[in-house]
Amino acid sequence: MNKSALLVGSAVLASSFSTAVLARDGISVVGSSTVYPFATVVAERFGKTTDFNTPRIEATGSGGGFKLFCSGIGVQTPDITNASRRMKTSEFDSCLANGVTDIVEVLIGFDGIAVANSINSTQFDMGTKELYLALAKMVPNPANEEELIENPYQQWSEINPDLPAIDIEVLGPPPTSGTRDAFVELAMEGGCEQFPAIKSLEKDEFKAVCHTMREDGVYVEAGENDNLIVQKLEANPNALGIFGFSFLEQNSDKVQSSIIDGFTADFDSIADGDYNISRPLYFYVKAQHVGTVPGIEEYLAEFTSEQAWGEDGYLADKGMIPLGDEQRSEVGTAVSTLEKLILD
Repeated sequence: MNKSALLVGSAVLASSFSTAVLARDGISVVGSSTVYPFATVVAERFGKTTDFNTPRIEATGSGGGFKLFCSGIGVQTPDITNASRRMKTSEFDSCLANGVTDIVEVLIGFDGIAVANSINSTQFDMGTKELYLALAKMVPNPANEEELIENPYQQWSEINPDLPAIDIEVLGPPPTSGTRDAFVELAMEGGCEQFPAIKSLEKDEFKAVCHTMREDGVYVEAGENDNLIVQKLEANPNALGIFGFSFLEQNSDKVQSSIIDGFTADFDSIADGDYNISRPLYFYVKAQHVGTVPGIEEYLAEFTSEQAWGEDGYLADKGMIPLGDEQRSEVGTAVSTLEKLILD
């Protein structure tokens, strides 16, 4: 192929990309089911108060969102992905390999992970140690904590006699969920670290022990739809469910938070850092689509406005725990300048 043909081919490809992007007249957002309600309320206000179309928000889970977001650039790929954890290095590398080279990271606030049951049931009072012993595939042998065995516990009272004598049944998110990632890192690892023999393991072995959930039907992967978990808890008063604080807040007439290491999942305990199972929330923007897909910069401005993510903003009313003033200012500056994400 001669040089002229190559130049023509390149021009056609560039033109095709530009035309394809312009063919979509609204913002496409995928990702975390936890961030979904926050992104949705921003999108709805954005659609009503501007001349831009209301962004399309899809709950694919954090892992699924990153996979779609990092698959490339163009109309067939999303502009933004929501996440209930930070982007992993492997995901960042995947983005770069597929030409997604200009990414803006937006930390929007904090959320707690509730371990909840029906409001008509007895409230659980336990710690991360009990959660680990209830849900891990491998646990220390009660007769010799240096030895790991297949999880033998079938009832909560077998773990701690102060807990109910009912079968352990916990409904939670699948491996693609950022909520699952955060739960194993915060709750399961928190429980593991209370056993010296496990805490002393090498990093990879420690994670394998602490992150691997049991597969005998006690932990039930209930999908990315947290509302479905709430419905199942209503139907089964003996079950516990794992989901974001915002869903607990929205369904406070149906479900209640367990007490974990002395604190329930509530606005103040999460904001103060007292509730152990809490995590940051993010979304990521494909800066290469800014200027071609209409409204991206304006959507960012709405999301990071004081009326939205401020201490008294409408996202706080929905259950999001706001960043502090200084942190909001720093993140807001990075967003307004479309500061490029660099992961070490």
